[in-house]
This record gives sequence, structure tokens and C-alpha cells, in this order.
Amino acid sequence: MSSLKVSKICCIGAGYVGGPTCSVIALKCPHIKVTIVDLNQARIDAWNSSDYNLPIYEPGLERVVRETRGRNLFFSTDVDGAIQEADLIFVSVNTPTKKSGIGAGYAADLNYVEKATRRIARTATTSKIVVEKSTVPCRTAESMRTILEANSKPNTHFSILSNPEFLAEGTAVADLLNPDRVLIGSLQSPLGKQACEALCEVYANWVPRERILTVGLWSSELSKLAANAMLAQRISSINALSAICEATGANIDEVAHAVGKDSRIGPQFLRASVGFGGSCFQKDILNLVYLSESLHLPEVGAYWRQVVEMNEYQKRRFTRRVVDALFKTITGKRIAILGFAFKADTGDTRESAAITLVKHFMEERALITIYDPQVEHEQIWMDLTEVSPMYSLHQIKKQVSIATSALDACMDAEAVVIATEWKEFALLDWESVYENMSKPAFVFDGRLLLDQAKLTQIGFKVSTIGRGAEIPEGLMI
Repeated sequence: MSSLKVSKICCIGAGYVGGPTCSVIALKCPHIKVTIVDLNQARIDAWNSSDYNLPIYEPGLERVVRETRGRNLFFSTDVDGAIQEADLIFVSVNTPTKKSGIGAGYAADLNYVEKATRRIARTATTSKIVVEKSTVPCRTAESMRTILEANSKPNTHFSILSNPEFLAEGTAVADLLNPDRVLIGSLQSPLGKQACEALCEVYANWVPRERILTVGLWSSELSKLAANAMLAQRISSINALSAICEATGANIDEVAHAVGKDSRIGPQFLRASVGFGGSCFQKDILNLVYLSESLHLPEVGAYWRQVVEMNEYQKRRFTRRVVDALFKTITGKRIAILGFAFKADTGDTRESAAITLVKHFMEERALITIYDPQVEHEQIWMDLTEVSPMYSLHQIKKQVSIATSALDACMDAEAVVIATEWKEFALLDWESVYENMSKPAFVFDGRLLLDQAKLTQIGFKVSTIGRGAEIPEGLMI
């Protein structure tokens, strides 16, 4: 069986997955031409911008693009041209949760995947390796293969692979350069294994062979959902314990440290917060819930649904803590929200806890000022309009404003809420913040970021997630 050699790669989708992934492939495989295509002209223009004002923020990404763009990395809207010349095609399009129809609120919307697949079938005149890069439900590759085979031209064959991404936003480039593992799923036929080996050869340019795992197609698809579900489960577990800590006077940091010292558990993803966000965790768990119920496994679906329900409870609980501390009402009170991205070192706001917090504070008729060092103002307004459909943008702007610095956001505020763990918030001149706030001045740390003792010494009334009031010595038994 002759081996397949990949010399030209096309990636359909220039977003958070396709952009960084294929930029790093271009960096590490200078002998392979990599073309990233997207129908969004503005996005492609940003990738091609002369000042490297890229459409997504990831530490280290600009350096990679500077080194490769124009050499063997190209960004284009010519989707058909890139498909035609490629040996291997990554499908890296969005798979949001369905908003209507069967499975609404749970199932993945595969409309973009199907459109991309049909376009490949319509355009390709030579055989291709087609790789699922988007997070998809189990057995999506079977649907893709059916579409490709039904619409393929004579003497044109398509091999389907699954190659899910396991990137963490904020460390995506580092994750790509030094991955824990690369997972490739294929049909266990001779052609399937041949295509799998061709993709293995691409990654082997920089990833040790022992970290490249080859499995069956369906196992690969399910592994991505399983990994995200189990990571989110750990976050919801520690957040559930944070509620007990606040009620008992225990410290969630101390509990997490003690638990994480158990080698069977480990310390990763045991940091309590106001809630997880991002494009994957909630979407993938809900997808798993829908899959379970579709397979007549309601108990399994209920188990995973509780992970998401706990996450929503954590955000509601945090809101209630703010309202209770501010004398049971925040109507007309100024609240500074520091951070709007779902985590530090990214500009991504998808499913960000900050969106929900602002929505809740708006419903309580507070006056809110938001600051985030990376999120575009337009994105903030879009997110708030989407989450509050009963409000027009004009109405939202009566209650919400956006500041250009953390100090400006905190000016005259009665409370500061840490919603994203940006390092600059820990390094703020908190004495200046205190001087310019209304008194009493409250700080609500939803990310375990700040030095509570230091802020208390300055004069703040500090509430940290997962920490209850200490029991006075006189009440101890």
C-alpha cells in the first residue's frame, strides 16, 4: 500500500481553532503550503493586516503568523480554490448549540459542517483527506462520508478522519507546540489507516510519535466530548464545595490544596470561581446530554446536565451574595465589573460568566461599568443585547457603560466585582481605587485573584468566593 504525502493543506474556518492550529502547522512544516479560508472577508482582512491586528488574541500567535504568513501560510476567501489544490482539508467551522427545532438548547447545530462538506464534494475533482476539526457529536463523520460519497465526482475518493482539538484558550499556541496528545480517529479500513498515517506524518514534524494516538473514528469523536465534560465536572465539583465553605467558614483554597495533593486526584481544575465559560464546556456537555437521551440513557443525561446546572447556580449565588452584602438592594448603585472575557489571556466572551452577572445586575437595576483589556466594546454590546432580548441597546446603555481602564471603571463605584482573572487586576493601585470609591467600598473576588488581607487593611469590605466569615475565637468550642 503506497503512502500518502501531504504537501498542501486547506483549513475551512479561520476562527479560534482553525487559525492558531494551522498557523502552528505552517510554522513546524515549512515544506507544506497551508491555506486558511473563510467566507468572512473582514476576518480574513484582519489575518492579513499589515499591523498584525489579528482577529483573535492568543499569547504567541502574532509571532507565529509573522514568521509564516506569505511564506507557506496564506489567508483567503477563495474557498473553492483552496479545496481544489489541497491534499488534506480541515473542517474547522462553528458548531453552536441549536436555538430552535429538535434538540434546541442541547444538540449541536451542524449546519456549517454540512455546508462545508457539500462544498468540498461539489468542488473537489481529486481525492482528498477530510478531517473533522470542529467539536461534533459522535458519528458525525458517518454523515459527512454519506454526503461526500453521494456527491463525489468519478474517480474521486474521500477519506474521513477525526482530529479533535484539545486547546485551552489563553495557552493555545503553547498547547499546540507541546501537546499532551494528538488524537486521530479513522475507519479501520486500509484506506482509513493510510489517511491516518498521512496526518500522523504531518504532526510528527514536531510531536513525538508516542504522543500521537490513533483510535477508531467514533472513539475519537466521543473522546473530545468526554474530556471537556470531565474537566467541567471538576470545576462544578469544586464550586459546589465553595458554597459549603462559605456557609461553614472553611476556605476553598485550603480544601482544594489538600484534595489536590492526592495523587489520584491532582490539583488541576480545582480552582473555585464564579463559573466556567468558553465555547466548549457547556456546549459539549449539553451535546453529551442530548446524545445520552437520544440513546435512551436518561440517567446518564441527567448526571451530565447537573454539571451545567451547578455552573448556573454558582452565578446566581454570586449575584445574590453581592445584593445581600450591599444592604439587600443594588438599585441605582454603581458596580464595576473587571473582566468580561471568559478567562484571562483571551478576548473570547462566549458563555462568559460576566455576561450572566451583568444581566442579573441589570435586572436588579444597578448601574454597571465594565472594563476588559482585550474584549472589543462592540463585542460587549452584542453579548448584552443577545442575553437581554427584552432590552434594546439604547435601554442597555442607560444602565451599562464601558471604561477604558480599570481605575476609570471603579471611579465612584460602591462595589468592584472581579469577573476575569487578568493579572493587571491583582497589580492595581488598590489604595487609589479605594480613595475614589463610595464608602463603604466593597470588593467581590469571583476568581480568587486578590490578597484579601491587604485589601481589608486598606479599608475594603472584601467577599471572596469560597471563603466564609471566620468564626470568632470566643465562639469556638
